[in-house]
Amino acid sequence: MDPPSTKSWSIHTRKEITVKYEIFNRIGAGAYSDVYKARRRSDSVTVALKEIHDYQSAAREIEALQTLQHCPNVVVLHEYFWREDEDAVLVLEYLHTDLDCLIKEAKKWEKGLSLGEIKRWMMQILSGVDACHRNSIVHRDLKPSNLLISSDGILKLADFGQARILLAPGFVANDNQQPYVQTTPYQATVAGPSHFKHISDVSSEGGVFIEDPGSMVQAARLGESDELRFRPFDDTDKDSNIQDGDTSCLATGTMSYVEEDLLPGTYSYDVDDGEHDCFPPLTSCVGTRWYRAPELLYGSTRYGPEIDLWSLGCIFAEVLRLEPLFPGNADIDQIGRILSVLGNLSEEVWPGCADLPDYKLMSFGKVDKPIGLEACLSNRSTDEILLVKKLLCYDPAGRATAMELLHDKYLNEDPLPVPSSELRIPSKHSSENDDSPDEFHRDLNSDSDFDDFGPTKVSTTDHGFSIQFS
Repeated sequence: MDPPSTKSWSIHTRKEITVKYEIFNRIGAGAYSDVYKARRRSDSVTVALKEIHDYQSAAREIEALQTLQHCPNVVVLHEYFWREDEDAVLVLEYLHTDLDCLIKEAKKWEKGLSLGEIKRWMMQILSGVDACHRNSIVHRDLKPSNLLISSDGILKLADFGQARILLAPGFVANDNQQPYVQTTPYQATVAGPSHFKHISDVSSEGGVFIEDPGSMVQAARLGESDELRFRPFDDTDKDSNIQDGDTSCLATGTMSYVEEDLLPGTYSYDVDDGEHDCFPPLTSCVGTRWYRAPELLYGSTRYGPEIDLWSLGCIFAEVLRLEPLFPGNADIDQIGRILSVLGNLSEEVWPGCADLPDYKLMSFGKVDKPIGLEACLSNRSTDEILLVKKLLCYDPAGRATAMELLHDKYLNEDPLPVPSSELRIPSKHSSENDDSPDEFHRDLNSDSDFDDFGPTKVSTTDHGFSIQFS
């Protein structure tokens, strides 16, 4: 019997795609998407075709990328193909490597990354995140492998399948509120299927077109009866774009996801508030564990862009030390690692933390002498450690914004960031490496998030149960 084919017959048999693109090998795969390297037949440009098997993830990624289309540090969406009962296929610019691969390569370099290189990478990451937050987009899955790098040293945020738009761009806030403001000409809406306003009517020749800024590109050559259509949005969102077992909810004592609206109406947002009571509940089961904010690990369903800022702190620490800062084996282990470095979590350091859904469901031994970020970054300068501290703050309201850090003293003093053209670029993508982090190769068939731990003590409390690890 022939071995099973690795081809996705959905994409390989869609003539509207194959007539425009020559599809090569699959270069990436996840629970809800496959990515292929391809060549555009019209000009031989190499592109990436991302076939998304989840409707809501596709809708989110398309809207986020269109909103951010003018940002140089966000991956470019050239066009997409999507019609009823078929997976969405996004045509993205092809970027051959990522920050995860860069970190692995830099470990082999005699002196690692230079200060000028570190600063340039940090500034590009901050510019991309700032663009997201100014346009009210929370990425929710920032990690080194989602920060792609071009051959000329430009870093770009990618994989917006878990992103959420929390505030309609350009919305005027109430008194004393400062929302993130739309800074690009493109205006995205956040209400129902009509937000795909770039789709025109079927042409007289039977083609369906997608509006690309400054031009109209033909997305599919279809018969008049095959109009490009969109299913109505569900009233609830199970946040189905969960990545390969890295987002277990077991540590929160629940096996169900929190319902949320896919595209909420207009909401105001105060970056200093930290409560986000005006938002509908979101799911805490997002992102990749090593870079997941404490509020998510404790089951919060009310959060904002601050979860991205925590992820940035973890990423920056990893760039500085060339090793992950909190490589947890399970959600509870993740919390334990954070506590061992930053110290005990209490109302004194994070007012309101006791109200987090799962705060009272888990108890940890008191950390008398936390390791501290200084020990984790022992060979780094005071300014570098302070930069990471500004992001890895328990209280979300205390985390520095991307814009604030772009003006940080560390990034604007000698040695200055090197030009992008002088950055050393890895030769391949992290998905092609054999030495990927254990998190991405662990047993995904396990039924328990506690397999890596020893004896546990479970006791009943007024609020449910408590788990204590020996």
